Amino acid sequence: MSDQPGSVIYIPHGGGPWPLLGEPRHRDLIDFLENVPSLLVKPSAILVISGHWEESRPTVNSGVAPPLFYDYSGFPEESYRITYPAPGDPLLAGRIVKLLENSGIQAATDEDRGFDHGVFVPLKIMYPEATIPCVQLSLLNSLHAAEHIRIGRALSGLLEEENLLTIGSGASFHNLRAFHEEPTKEAKSGNESFEKWLIDTLSSDGLTEEERAGRLEKWESAPAARYCHPREEHLLPLHVCYGICSAAARQVFEIELMGKKTSSYIW
Repeated sequence: MSDQPGSVIYIPHGGGPWPLLGEPRHRDLIDFLENVPSLLVKPSAILVISGHWEESRPTVNSGVAPPLFYDYSGFPEESYRITYPAPGDPLLAGRIVKLLENSGIQAATDEDRGFDHGVFVPLKIMYPEATIPCVQLSLLNSLHAAEHIRIGRALSGLLEEENLLTIGSGASFHNLRAFHEEPTKEAKSGNESFEKWLIDTLSSDGLTEEERAGRLEKWESAPAARYCHPREEHLLPLHVCYGICSAAARQVFEIELMGKKTSSYIW
C-alpha cells in the first residue's frame, strides 16, 4: 500500500436505504459513489461523520464489530436485511478522542453504537467488500456551525494518518418536504442559489481561510439557506471536513438527487 496522507470528502448519502435498492431518482448519486474510489487512494481505515448521530459531546463508536443501526422506517422489508460487516477500529477511535481532548474538546467513546445509514449506505456502494476498518464520529446536538469547524481543526492531525479516509456524510440540500413537492421556479432558484454560494465558498481561491470559515459559520445568511436546510444536521459534516483541511476543496462535483442539485467536495 502506498504511503499517502489522509483524504477528506463530503458526500450526499441519499434518502434512507434507497440508493441500495436502486431507486431511480438516486441513479446519479449511485453512479457517483461507485466512482469515488477511483478518485482516492484505497483507504487503510475510514472515519465517517454522519448527519444521523448527535450527542452533547463528540462521540466515537469504538466497538470491534459495530452492528448496523437501521435508523429509518416505512421502507421495503429487504432494507432491514442489509449487511455491512466492516470491522471497527478501537485504536483509531482512541486517537480521535485524544486529538479532540488535546484541543480542549471533551469527547467520548461508545462501544455499543452501530453504524447508521449515513455510514453503511454509501460505504456499501463505495467499498462493498466491507473489509476496511471504520469508525463513526457524532455531531454535536447544539448544531453550532463554528463548533463543528473547531472539531475539524482539532482533528487536522488525521491528515497525517497513512491512507485514512474521512467522509462527511450528509447532503448539501436536505429539505425532505421539498423532495416530494411539485417543483416550482422559486424552489429551483432557491436550490441553485444556495448551491452556487456553497460551491463558491468551498472552492474559490479568492477567499482567505478566515473569510471561508466565516461564511461557513454564518451559512444561514446564504441565499435560501433555510429552504435548503430547515435543520442543518446534514450540512454540518461538511463543516467538520472543512475544519480538518482549512483549505479550498480541490475537486467539486454536482449531483442530481431526487430532482434537486446537491454537491460533493474532495480536499
